Amino acid sequence: MSRHVDRWVTSSVAITAAIFVAAAIIGFALLPWGQPGHRFTGLWDAICSAAGLVRASPASEPVVQPGYQMTSVVVTPQMLSGASAESIGRGATLALRCTMCHGARGMSLANTPNLAGQDPIAIYKQLADFQTGARKNAIMAPVAVGLSDSDMRDLAAYYAYLPRVAAEASGPAGAPPQIVANGAPVRSVAPCGACHGTLDSKAGAGWLSGQPVVYLRAQLDAFASGARHNDIGEQMRNVARGLTHEEIGVAAEYYAKLQ
Repeated sequence: MSRHVDRWVTSSVAITAAIFVAAAIIGFALLPWGQPGHRFTGLWDAICSAAGLVRASPASEPVVQPGYQMTSVVVTPQMLSGASAESIGRGATLALRCTMCHGARGMSLANTPNLAGQDPIAIYKQLADFQTGARKNAIMAPVAVGLSDSDMRDLAAYYAYLPRVAAEASGPAGAPPQIVANGAPVRSVAPCGACHGTLDSKAGAGWLSGQPVVYLRAQLDAFASGARHNDIGEQMRNVARGLTHEEIGVAAEYYAKLQ
């Protein structure tokens, strides 16, 4: 009986090992070679590619440049920290020209973003992107083009200093919808709260609570279509492209009502 059991265990292990080896050969060698247009230099190169390892590009392969202006802002958590009273004061003076669209206290009445209490890095980055053309807007581009780097930092410091005032909403936001709280893992869509949950969630991620629903929906649509492309690493475009029209509307409505 013991000899029969040992023989059965040995056979089972051998069969399992054979299946594993066959699957590894098919998955890491045969299937990569079967892909159209592969440029593997050898079997080991194909195995590394199938395993997800980064391979060096051939020296003769041209580097593809995007056909649009990319953001030049390098975001770090430490940038714009510890703004002085003088910087905030200078920003308050500069902000006088912004009141028509963004309100006297940074709260918009024209479906433009509320800036009061916004993350200073987010404000600085968007101003810099408007200035360089990485983000397009017929109104903001002429405003930003004449600002110095110090001006943009002062404006960011001033608006970040202002208290966030609860915007009027049609009702309570309620529980966060599925796309906001959990995303859509099957479609590789991260939850909105991963970056926009709180001001310290991610450096440079905008504060969305209480923003005009028209503005939020328009920006998500722009990211989804590629009309807006100043996100670093295409993170917002990748998320927005995976959203349905209904999910974009639900997320915009939720954050617009959230205080």
